[in-house]
Amino acid sequence: MIHDLQQATEEDMELVEFARRIVEDNGDGEVHTVGAAVRDVSGRVFGGINLYHFTGGPCAELVALGHARAAGARELAAIVAVGDNGRGVLAPCGRDRQVLLDYHPGIRVLVPTDEGVRSISVAGLLPHSYVWADQEVSGAGRAGTVTQSLAFHRDYLDAVRAGRKTTTVRRRTPVATGPVDLVFELEEDLVLPGVVTAIRHKTVGELTEQDAVADGFRDLATLHDRLRYHYPDIVPGDDIAIVHFRLADA
Repeated sequence: MIHDLQQATEEDMELVEFARRIVEDNGDGEVHTVGAAVRDVSGRVFGGINLYHFTGGPCAELVALGHARAAGARELAAIVAVGDNGRGVLAPCGRDRQVLLDYHPGIRVLVPTDEGVRSISVAGLLPHSYVWADQEVSGAGRAGTVTQSLAFHRDYLDAVRAGRKTTTVRRRTPVATGPVDLVFELEEDLVLPGVVTAIRHKTVGELTEQDAVADGFRDLATLHDRLRYHYPDIVPGDDIAIVHFRLADA
């Protein structure tokens, strides 16, 4: 059973509509039949359309990934494919799932379910995935298992080490449950191995005093102050993810 399915956000449904317009405006029913759209962590959206060919032309998702890369997008948050003639959201093929996992392990994929469009991490979409035998280093773009990372301000190091900070609030940052490198921005970056244990989604306005304490702050007002420091344009209606984590040896 898949436990990682989440309700699609308004931003996700805008991505679906973007992909739908691509295929409806540019499809021909033969060679170009699927449109795709990808969103990066800053909210920029890039599109693609498939190119069917008997030798193995690229799927729409791969074209969208190339478009994003060519435009300078490096951290991608979500992706979706939509079929022509009203077929709606389509789940990615096996090859696309492996490519997404290898190059963008934190990305979320929009998929069709009996309850409508839902979001799922690519790791949840491809459990027990293939691992290259010669993989020894972590990092996107290399074959094999890729360890995601979360960057922290240096001020949070002591709280994380002491176990006072067990969550972090992120906006437009792709994160999945599983192993994670906790990177602290010092003169020489310090990396602590950790595990993301759960992810909850809220708006900024729905944060509670309990959320603030778990994040290592004395109260909710202080948490809001720090969020405005890290995200100057943040507003109460913005969607955020509360990432629960622990040190790997804790």
